[in-house]
Amino acid sequence: QVQLVESGGGLVQPGGSLRLSCAASGSIFSIYAMGWYRQTPGKQRELVAAITNNGRINYAESVKGRFTISRENGKNTVYLQMNSLKTEDTAVYYCDLLRGGTVYWGQGTQVTVSS
Repeated sequence: QVQLVESGGGLVQPGGSLRLSCAASGSIFSIYAMGWYRQTPGKQRELVAAITNNGRINYAESVKGRFTISRENGKNTVYLQMNSLKTEDTAVYYCDLLRGGTVYWGQGTQVTVSS
């Protein structure tokens, strides 16, 4: 069993920054990748950023140059630094972990970008 606990969401003005954290615990051996997705009402969950065990990183086009994903392996924690936030970044952000062909999800954290 894998548990993912997210933190760091909140309300921020356009142009501001937030840092999301996701801590993994439980059966977290042989992790292949961790990452962040986001979802707004009526839309499918979409990839924001992901990082594999060998450090390969993938970003959605809409966040390139603004968001940075990083991982602290010793703590099995993944971060998402979000800068220059836009109103369209408003969503529930979910952390995910891929291990052994199974995807595990966190509970989600709300990010609202509004003036």
